[in-house]
Amino acid sequence: MKRLLQFLPLLFLFAFTLHAQDRIPNQLRGQLRSTQRDPMTPETLWEFDRVSDAKLSPDGKFVLYGITSYELSTNKGKRNLFILDMTTQAVSQLTDEDDFLFNAVWRPDGQKIGYISSKSGSAQFWEMNPDGSDKKQITEINDGIDGFIYAPALNYILFTKKVKLEQTANEFYPDLPLADARIIDDLMYRHWNAWSDYSYSHIFVAPYSEGRIGIIKDIMEHEKYHAPLPPGFDLTQIAFSPDGKKIAYTSKKMNGKAFAISTDSDIYIYDIEAGNTKNISQGMTGYDKNPVFSNSGEKIAWSSMATPGFEADKERIIVYDFRTERKTDLTENFDQSSSNLLWSDNDNEIYFISGINATYQLYKIDVASKSVTQITRGRHDITAFERRGRTIIAEIMSMSLPTEIFSINEVTGQTNQISYTNKAILDRIQMGRVEERWIKTTDNKNMLVWVIYPPNFDPNRIYPALLYCQGGPQSAVSQFFSYRWNFQMMAANDYIVVVPNRRGLPTFGQAWNDQISGDYGGQNMQDYLSAIDSLAKEPFIDENRLGAVGASYGGFSVYWLAGNHNKRFKAFIAHCGMFNFESWYGSTEEMFFANHDLGGAYWENETPKSYDFSPHNFLGNWDTPILVIHGGKDFRIPYTEGMQAFNAAQLQDIPSRFLFFPNETHFVTKPQNSVLWQREFFRWLDNWLK
Repeated sequence: MKRLLQFLPLLFLFAFTLHAQDRIPNQLRGQLRSTQRDPMTPETLWEFDRVSDAKLSPDGKFVLYGITSYELSTNKGKRNLFILDMTTQAVSQLTDEDDFLFNAVWRPDGQKIGYISSKSGSAQFWEMNPDGSDKKQITEINDGIDGFIYAPALNYILFTKKVKLEQTANEFYPDLPLADARIIDDLMYRHWNAWSDYSYSHIFVAPYSEGRIGIIKDIMEHEKYHAPLPPGFDLTQIAFSPDGKKIAYTSKKMNGKAFAISTDSDIYIYDIEAGNTKNISQGMTGYDKNPVFSNSGEKIAWSSMATPGFEADKERIIVYDFRTERKTDLTENFDQSSSNLLWSDNDNEIYFISGINATYQLYKIDVASKSVTQITRGRHDITAFERRGRTIIAEIMSMSLPTEIFSINEVTGQTNQISYTNKAILDRIQMGRVEERWIKTTDNKNMLVWVIYPPNFDPNRIYPALLYCQGGPQSAVSQFFSYRWNFQMMAANDYIVVVPNRRGLPTFGQAWNDQISGDYGGQNMQDYLSAIDSLAKEPFIDENRLGAVGASYGGFSVYWLAGNHNKRFKAFIAHCGMFNFESWYGSTEEMFFANHDLGGAYWENETPKSYDFSPHNFLGNWDTPILVIHGGKDFRIPYTEGMQAFNAAQLQDIPSRFLFFPNETHFVTKPQNSVLWQREFFRWLDNWLK
């Protein structure tokens, strides 16, 4: 559930380009716009082009990446491919299709670029020359594919697709073809935002040679298990060995209730020639994901969580030696999580991303000594990186900068921006100052609080302020640039934005991260109050015009504060929050999260103390206007939680509004819905705080 606000595969692909001349990326437009400094608006957010999936060419001279843009008037988007020359920083557009092209990668020999396009009617594997010429469709797979990977030796290719292995009600009763029903006998009948489609994601492998594939084989034939795992189906959970003869993949080989209550995924090695599979992480009962072979093929590393059922546990780096079959935890003395693992050329080091003090930086660890080196520093989030020889590139964002591509000097740690996709827009926008403060909590700990000021902040004015409550609950309030919960957008509307890294948020050590489990209404809520109380003392903040806003766990936080704030706040906004723990426990899907963080079911004897924190227990104290927002296809926190909160407010004659999106999920991703969301967000706040 820590992914709720930062489920990047769902979030960073959405974009919008408003004007006809903006159909090409901003980096290619030049200075087409006025130099006037404009305030940020909801429309501006969707005007940004979104950069993703930067891939270095094998020779390290070029960067392949995608740009996503949306057209607000049509509510539709597209994603095309571009190439950046590392020497000249010149950008060339490789594709121009009104569709989403994805999974674009360099062929290991650098002679072709592979990608997935639906141009022929379904998602298929295509190839083209690095200059964008000679586009050819390679596969014709029924119903299309979801992703593909080249073997490093170019002897095989693998792809993933859904395989239907269960019967629908109509197939069970073929004489009732018009019946509209589901017959459900086990859990996990729906997940995140989709009902089960009776199919499972499988891995297929086939010989490959110069754009031709041979006989295709399902390496999980008849298995009712997923690889990669839902709901993200992330290809980083699969890897080829350097010689292309083995496939490492992540799977949680269990079904129904067992799947719902467990995080016990494993790393499996499939031998293509022998046709057999081996579980190399057996006995490790938490999440084991994202395998990466060493360059020699003698070892493999992966991300591992030790605690069963805890999805926000420390992500360790585990290395497995194929010769000795020994597993080693490289990060046992490193009190931070590690992701995006990459072996050095000589296999002596592993590069990775880790969070520290609400930023995400590039690190490396010595495999022999386990010594860790932090390479980069600064107020930014590195979300992905690639390395070829001495060349390192990274995707970097901050609260004031949408994702762009940077180069990194490994010796000095210096980052250098090399793509300027949104320069024309950024040049005309006035961003607010982002300040880092350290505030004492009620238990005398130091807590980092980001403060974002209006763009033309005047210290002699008195402003209303917003307390931002983060989701997750274990999801860092780092230097992310959100296209909805955007702090610069809030500040542009003349609010001081107070963003605490309260208890339960990562990048401050595992103890700080873990404290929140079982204590939802405890110390982390006091942390929120400490932050807003401290800032409210500033002469430029009106303590009588404070609001609190948040989504998911942040939405729960707002509901809880509504019954426990002691008149501090004058307005609340809760998006997709948990309102009644008993009804939420009985309707969510990933039960391992609920069991771990709440301590179990509400019917247990005795009932876990966490249920005492349920916001509905404090309804008698509600007295403040509240806007409730929810999506109809949110299965993590079903929309009935929002209905309960709104109905309760209405029945108590508390000024309230319910903003409901029938076809949105835990996130609001459609352009016009997102703009509407922003307009209602500020209409509500302005009404009660201005």
